[in-house]
Amino acid sequence: MAPIAQAVTVSLQDLQNGTVASETLYEAFGPDSLGILVVKDVPPQFAGLRNHVLSYSSYLGNLPVSELNKLENEKAKYLTGWSRGKETLKNGQVDTLKGSFYANCAFYVDPALSCAAPTEQFNTDNFPEYLSPNIWPDEVTLPGFKESFEDLCRLIIDTAVLVARACDRFAETEIAGYPGGYLERVVKTSTTTKARLLHYFPEDPTNQPAPVAMSDAAANTNDPDEDDWCATHLDHGCLTGLTSAMFVDESRAGSNPLVASPEIEPKDQPSSSAKGSNSHLIPLDELDASPDPAAGLYIKSRTGQTVHVRIPRDCIAFQTGEALERITGGKFKAVPHFVRGARAALSEGRIARNTLAVFTQPNLGEEVDMEQHITFGEFARGIVAKNTVS
Repeated sequence: MAPIAQAVTVSLQDLQNGTVASETLYEAFGPDSLGILVVKDVPPQFAGLRNHVLSYSSYLGNLPVSELNKLENEKAKYLTGWSRGKETLKNGQVDTLKGSFYANCAFYVDPALSCAAPTEQFNTDNFPEYLSPNIWPDEVTLPGFKESFEDLCRLIIDTAVLVARACDRFAETEIAGYPGGYLERVVKTSTTTKARLLHYFPEDPTNQPAPVAMSDAAANTNDPDEDDWCATHLDHGCLTGLTSAMFVDESRAGSNPLVASPEIEPKDQPSSSAKGSNSHLIPLDELDASPDPAAGLYIKSRTGQTVHVRIPRDCIAFQTGEALERITGGKFKAVPHFVRGARAALSEGRIARNTLAVFTQPNLGEEVDMEQHITFGEFARGIVAKNTVS
């Protein structure tokens, strides 16, 4: 089993005060780092929002196929709305082990926006992946989902702005010609930031075996090919904000517990059963930990070692992406990482893994490679084409 690595941790207060040392940032994001920074002491509302949104991931993943089909956007290569089995993993394998819901976070800049505005170079015809409006489940199907999702994303992006500010202070002293306040401006003003709510479906040992059978010998090594749930990859944005994963036993309420008539309670009125615009689905019971200790996030360190990284439940983690590596001339390296779900052989019940990733990304016309004058839109288009089922 891969060793557990301790990520560099800073407090939100230190980020706000600008007192995070350059050495700390270099330890978190530099060439010899894990490329991940954990922020503790986040606002108190984070815990409730995380619990609600990650519960919605199971509710969403268990909707009837007819409802999920309404949330698909093939033209946008599934980078808005719901998808499952539309992404290719290693060796061209189609990924059916997880489902995901993508949403543009342009609402962070302007609540009236559902996606970035088209430009002369990028428009809805030639780049719908980033210029298609969000597709939300209706309020009857998943009441409160859109509101909770947006609120949690805003909180994560607010924190990302502070991390970006700290990165700028470091880069301004270490990188010749680095424009002051560049990354903070990019994160704060981007209308192309995307969020991805992920639902790793429970593994069914009788009907849905894991695609990669792991031997006892492999289980006790740092085999880099153990990425059977989400192939090793780099995020292509700047900073990726991550919640810790929620593990849920979806068998506790029956054979199909989350679909039929989900129980609804109005926000802040737990004893009522009325429905309305302030209604929210009841959060699901979260397991104290994964029944499979090997489940979770894995990072391939700069030395080539595969390590298991655990994010505390009350913290937000930030990983570096390829755009940031390009922007900083390689001073901050993008993080190769993958995810493993809970193996059915080690779990009782039907264990799902839910998490949220927020990819803070430059606007489409923003240069991310200042030597080759490559814009983020040009860079992202190639990545999207490579990762989607044709």
